[in-house]
Amino acid sequence: MAQASAFAEGTEMQLSGKGFGPPAFRSFCEHFASLCNTRSGAKVVQLTDDKRKQLQAVNASVNSSITQQSDMQTNGVEDLWTIPTKAGDCEDFAILKKRELMRRGWPAASLLLTVARLPFSNEGHVVLTARTSAGDLILDSRTNSVKDWSNTSYRYYARQSQSSAGWDRIGKAIPVANTARLKNAAARTASIRLPDQGLTEVSALR
Repeated sequence: MAQASAFAEGTEMQLSGKGFGPPAFRSFCEHFASLCNTRSGAKVVQLTDDKRKQLQAVNASVNSSITQQSDMQTNGVEDLWTIPTKAGDCEDFAILKKRELMRRGWPAASLLLTVARLPFSNEGHVVLTARTSAGDLILDSRTNSVKDWSNTSYRYYARQSQSSAGWDRIGKAIPVANTARLKNAAARTASIRLPDQGLTEVSALR
């Protein structure tokens, strides 16, 4: 059984309110509801050696099997989100990667379609964010490397929400160690019963 690896400390995305997904996302979800789902299963996956290898394998496999091509060239329309078979653009790559990882047992809630901007450009770009115990990792049609989101050159705007069918706006990077400490601190709080009063209150942190 694979053990969790000691990867370099990663970061997760701080969320800063409601965001807005691309218009074509809505029509896609009407036909592929399971691939829009972000509320089934664990929201964060424990990253083992095997899990990291799955991310790398799926990212590289989809990148090599699908030809990068605009929606206008492929489908004759400006923007159409779909599952590609031979060709597609960035969001199609991300959608196919989500499907392939779900087939390998990854929970839908941990795999989030994410909107960014390319460096030195206002051109939009869609990637897949895999939420893991080692940080939020990016699967990208432009590279076979799976990287922590804060180690990429993109400007991130919004990702699928894990609490609704909408999208969340993305803020700054938060070190995973920081959020882990907060979660551990919360876990150390306990409810105690006061003698003779039958009242319950939360104890101070130990």
